[in-house]
Amino acid sequence: MFTGIVQDIGRVVAVRPHDGDLALDVQPSTLNCESVNIGDSVAVAGVCLTVVRRSKERLTFDISRETLSRTLIGRWTEGDALNLEPAMSAQDRFGGHLVSGHVDGCATLASLQPAARSTEMTFVAPRDLAPFIAEKGSVTLDGVSLTINAVEDAVDEVRFDVNLVPHTLSVTSLGSLKQGEAVHLEVDLVARYLKRLMDAQRPLQDA
Repeated sequence: MFTGIVQDIGRVVAVRPHDGDLALDVQPSTLNCESVNIGDSVAVAGVCLTVVRRSKERLTFDISRETLSRTLIGRWTEGDALNLEPAMSAQDRFGGHLVSGHVDGCATLASLQPAARSTEMTFVAPRDLAPFIAEKGSVTLDGVSLTINAVEDAVDEVRFDVNLVPHTLSVTSLGSLKQGEAVHLEVDLVARYLKRLMDAQRPLQDA
């Protein structure tokens, strides 16, 4: 489990074919690789991945075909910046919101503009994620916990606004995000299960 509070920005060292799927090598900037154990979970750009190898300077993750089908990892190239967050422990401060690292889809940056010292970003996501995206609710973008300011539904998409303060822009990869680029989107965990519960009860109520 994670909180969406990024602790480091890593860089892609290599994305290598490996027995039908991929292996990903990441070099953290400040995170001590030797403090991470084999088998530990790390949120890499919001995707929960398992450490399979480590050295003093890099971490290696295996990427399954299922993960490749639901994420942007197949597009990553050497040098790409990635938000990193090790899984939280029972003693950690809970700073963001509950984040599982299970990506629900991708969102595209439609526009960005200054808002005082912050930056307001508008994202577009698939329409089927609209029930989980609510004003003043939480969303995770590339592993960053953010609050949704406004939501606008359309026929085939949902648009939502978030504000990024200078600190978030400086310590995450979202500070270099450009219009038209895509990010991983994870909806609020509680909203996901609430929607499933309501859907499961509906046939019983209609019977």
